Amino acid sequence: MKILLVHQNFPGQFKHLVPVLLQDPRNQVVAFTMNDYQGPEQLQVVRYQAAKGTGKDVHPWVAETETKVIRGDAAFRAALKLKQDGFEPDLILAHPGWGESLFLKQVWPNTKMVIYCEFYYAAQGSDVGFDPEFASQDPADACRVRMKNVNNLLHFDVADGGISPTEWQRSTFPEPFKSSIDVVHDGINTDVLKPNPDAWLQIGQKKLSRQDEIITFVNRNLEPYRGYHIFMRALPEILKSRPNARVLIVGGDGVSYGAKPPHGKTWKQIFLDEVRNDLDVSRVHFLGQIPYQHFITLLQLSTVHIYLTYPFVLSWSLLEAMSCGCAIVASDTKPLHEAIINEETGVLTPFFDPKQLAQNVTQLLNDPDKRERLGRNAREFAVKHYDLKQVCLPKLMSIIERYR
Repeated sequence: MKILLVHQNFPGQFKHLVPVLLQDPRNQVVAFTMNDYQGPEQLQVVRYQAAKGTGKDVHPWVAETETKVIRGDAAFRAALKLKQDGFEPDLILAHPGWGESLFLKQVWPNTKMVIYCEFYYAAQGSDVGFDPEFASQDPADACRVRMKNVNNLLHFDVADGGISPTEWQRSTFPEPFKSSIDVVHDGINTDVLKPNPDAWLQIGQKKLSRQDEIITFVNRNLEPYRGYHIFMRALPEILKSRPNARVLIVGGDGVSYGAKPPHGKTWKQIFLDEVRNDLDVSRVHFLGQIPYQHFITLLQLSTVHIYLTYPFVLSWSLLEAMSCGCAIVASDTKPLHEAIINEETGVLTPFFDPKQLAQNVTQLLNDPDKRERLGRNAREFAVKHYDLKQVCLPKLMSIIERYR
């Protein structure tokens, strides 16, 4: 097949797919991206650049749409050049989130296009308005959210199908397009992400091992969308109850989702300052964003792993923690229900209740037999449903074959 992969920050969700496609020398694989990705020699990388920036006087509700159209224009012109050079793809597999795939069917109208359906925005029932602490007072907020779906809606007209990583993410999309979305996760390498009783990690002057009591919390960025504020409010009680516990926190100071903090501040610092007087900060280690191999070791060391999220895209880190056999306490929010079966593959806890979170974590720290059972079940579940080589890649390849 001739396959065009489109992702602004390539390879993104296609990281594991690329090597499989290139295994067959008969495949011709081309990648569209804006970044400086240096891939295998067999992969042709085509870069496009936006010709202009978003206009300063654009209505704020359509500024995001204009940005996507600008990127779509750049990808469209790169596609015209590629077509002039003789490339006619059998399939376009695109992450549409930044707009690059908006106009590719104008270049190749007979080519099948499958889009990565990550999330469909809603003014009610998912992330927006979920957390009353950060609720917007602007009655026009629903209008803004509706406009965020313009890019999704424009893709429904041209896409032949979609893939979503979880059933819940698929469920956010409207009919009739939802019926054309297949659910297949990007995949977890369970051969690498696995328990390791000999794991250790050097934190300052302290060498930590499985013999230590370690609580782990992982976000790309430490922010309310992933429950950082709830986690921090539970920490003082947890550490008072467990005098030997240490807390390892992974995540940056920026914002991945949702509102920015007040000017000059970070969400990390705001909620650390809120509990600082009640917290033994000597046992709380903010590690920032760490190399992936250290991240794996951190999960392998974890005595209890905490994962919290608004009703939003499920983090890879949750499934990676399951694959490593972590005993997990997770928020009782809809995206978790596919992976965390309460008291079987983890413990579900109310998102907005720091006291209950502290109790659940403390109880699990007190019960090694339960931790062992939950961790074992979590890994078995991850291997059965999310294993990269045996489950996810074969399913994804079968979807690709369907569009041959």
